[in-house]
Amino acid sequence: MEINDGEEEEFEFSRNYFLAKELAGSGKKSTRKISDINVVDEQELRAAAANIEPKHEKEINSLVNSYNRLYPKWAFELRCGFGLLMYGFGSKKVLIEDFASTALTEYSVVVINGYLQSINLKQVIIALAEIWWDDLKTKRRTSSGVSSKVQQPFNTRSMDDLLAFLHESDVEENDSFVCVVVHNIDGPGLRDSESQLYLAQLASCSHIRIVASVDNVNAPLLWDKKMVHTQFNWCWYHIPTFAPYNVEGTFFPLILAHSSTAQSAKTAAIVLQSLTPNAQSVFKILAEYQLSHPDEEGMPVDALYTIARERFLVSSQVTLNSHLTEFKDHELVKTRRHSDGQDCLHIPPQRMPSKKLLSEINQ
Repeated sequence: MEINDGEEEEFEFSRNYFLAKELAGSGKKSTRKISDINVVDEQELRAAAANIEPKHEKEINSLVNSYNRLYPKWAFELRCGFGLLMYGFGSKKVLIEDFASTALTEYSVVVINGYLQSINLKQVIIALAEIWWDDLKTKRRTSSGVSSKVQQPFNTRSMDDLLAFLHESDVEENDSFVCVVVHNIDGPGLRDSESQLYLAQLASCSHIRIVASVDNVNAPLLWDKKMVHTQFNWCWYHIPTFAPYNVEGTFFPLILAHSSTAQSAKTAAIVLQSLTPNAQSVFKILAEYQLSHPDEEGMPVDALYTIARERFLVSSQVTLNSHLTEFKDHELVKTRRHSDGQDCLHIPPQRMPSKKLLSEINQ
């Protein structure tokens, strides 16, 4: 029987698939460790990346310039009360700021860099309230009621009071607003639920408009239906720019680079997030114990087993040992001999994940 190229390719794919399934079920564990990765100095790697010669510059510039014709439409949609959400491969920072500086010249614009590791969102909203108050005074359209309310300094007011002030309708022009540009609204400094909730409430204020960008394919999971359609009121635009993430990438440690303790914690966090929920919870017990008992040599294995069993995370010592083996294989946990002779578990300082990551486990 003759087999054509298509059938042979399909046969080879099927054979490889079943071989992979057979190996996966064999119970063999990978012997690879984080320490086996051949890493280089972070500065050296960044310097090499900066010297990579860009390709297709002419085509990319032409593509980005073609988005200019959308500026009037984007500005009109903002005036109508919509928010703009830009997605697609490549940094959108330059494009969005160019849109704001050329098409929104009659409005005040505030930029939030969501790619930063930490952002004080309340300080941002205080700044927005101060800018909006200055705009009101400039337009000479404030009412006596509003004037009395702003006697209290903005920096002493609660988030609810600030948002209420930004939502008050006391301006005759319906399209008068402050534009908030949020680069990477799905970034590490903003992706927690509390920040997203405040941003959604901010977007629903009558005198605020948001232009934001996202780069993570899972970014829509940050919002529920009400936030998307009622508060943010997004108009989605696919605008791939293929521009490098030069600015955004500066604030992220390179995984394949040798760096500080912070970088080791970063790689440990990646490994931790790949574990099963029960394994993560067991690790969380150990981490919380170590944080609350900094002077001890570690957590006794028996104590860990007792707590994990009480929380229905393990059913036997064998199950716990399988988790511990995985922790040790990935160098997340080390064993120490306590002064009384019993074995204790210890997380190396450079592998200790952040308190924020620990709080997110099993939420």
